[in-house]
Amino acid sequence: MEEFATLSYGGREVRLPVIVGSEGERAIDITRLRERTGLITHDPGFANTGCCRSAITFVDGERGVLRYRGIPVEELAAHSTFKETAFLLVHGRLPSPRELTRFSVLLNDHSLVHEDMKIFYQNFPRSSHPMGILSSMVNALRSFYPELQNLEEEVNVTVTRLLSKVRTMAAMSYKISRGHTVVYPRPDLTYCANFLNMMFSTPVRPYEIDPEVVRALNVFLILHADHEQNCSTAAVRLVGSARVNLYAAISSGIAALWGPLHGGANQAVIEMLAAIRGEAGGVRKALARARDPADPFRLMGFGHRVYKTYDPRAKILKEVVHGLLDRLRLEDPLLDCARELEEAALQDPWFVERRLYPNVDFYSGILLRAIGIPTNMFTVLFAIGRLPGWIAQWKESLEDPEGRLWRPRQIYVGPTERRYVPIEAR
Repeated sequence: MEEFATLSYGGREVRLPVIVGSEGERAIDITRLRERTGLITHDPGFANTGCCRSAITFVDGERGVLRYRGIPVEELAAHSTFKETAFLLVHGRLPSPRELTRFSVLLNDHSLVHEDMKIFYQNFPRSSHPMGILSSMVNALRSFYPELQNLEEEVNVTVTRLLSKVRTMAAMSYKISRGHTVVYPRPDLTYCANFLNMMFSTPVRPYEIDPEVVRALNVFLILHADHEQNCSTAAVRLVGSARVNLYAAISSGIAALWGPLHGGANQAVIEMLAAIRGEAGGVRKALARARDPADPFRLMGFGHRVYKTYDPRAKILKEVVHGLLDRLRLEDPLLDCARELEEAALQDPWFVERRLYPNVDFYSGILLRAIGIPTNMFTVLFAIGRLPGWIAQWKESLEDPEGRLWRPRQIYVGPTERRYVPIEAR
């Protein structure tokens, strides 16, 4: 039986349909609100606005639940690979052995980047942030690899191009920024092992691939593969609604992810730890400042806008991080500081009462530092992980029968009509 919500306004009542999701979520359909009442809604930050119906990712912030295509992220992190998870998100199902092999072959075939693109890299100023470079270079891919007309072919080819080439481009940007020889992908290595080898192998010191480090990177990428309608995903959908090519839509997502309140948070965690370690009082002083409402300081990597309990991704990554740190036996003052801060915050009643637990950004920053990823490359790794989610969301929006050009409304609060004053009379 169809449900309705009743809005009373101007002496009359308007019935608005209630949409029910597969997990029981309810939403008031206001598609015809302005047409029927002359009203629009005001929702800064869109915290209460559903922009689409989606079958990709389910998030329940109150219960700490995250599922991709119905599969709990805990199961994917424990048993899957990033490559298989990417297939799941884009195609809506787990691949058969034959499909996964075919997907792997495509990723390998499209892993090389056009040699002319090296010229672009070499002409960016050395101080350029890798995220700005990556956003520009992904957009430039359209010039080298024109989009295809058939949607199925577009998805299969362009998707694998992006998943494979962005990984290569990220490693290439790092190598060029250091003045090192570019390392090309190898057909005998897995997706994550290939990236690590392209990042760290040199002609004088071949990179020794540690299976535990490869597994840790796989888990990191899986946990970042999608997260419902966050800032960067909404950017991809919004730009994609204008029917731009996939490269341009993904480029917009990378630009949005660059922000310190979104993907840049894991980089901010490491910068915060460096600042805490450099101050007298260290962790104790940082916790006191975070508790002080008059102090603008806040702990990066704690709490989450959606999760009101422990971030399920943080639970998984915490275990991976601690296991990897024990295995690698690293001597790093910042990692020691992170462990001390984590332990102190989890025992502090003020943080526990407010559910300000370490989130995925806190542990991902520590993990990437332990692997050896430079701090300014952290968000690039996030972008590689989020690629399949962006692609899946772009594809879904393209196929959505309710899809239309995004064009939010506003409440105008500027001056009312006034006359133009000629310059000589001002």
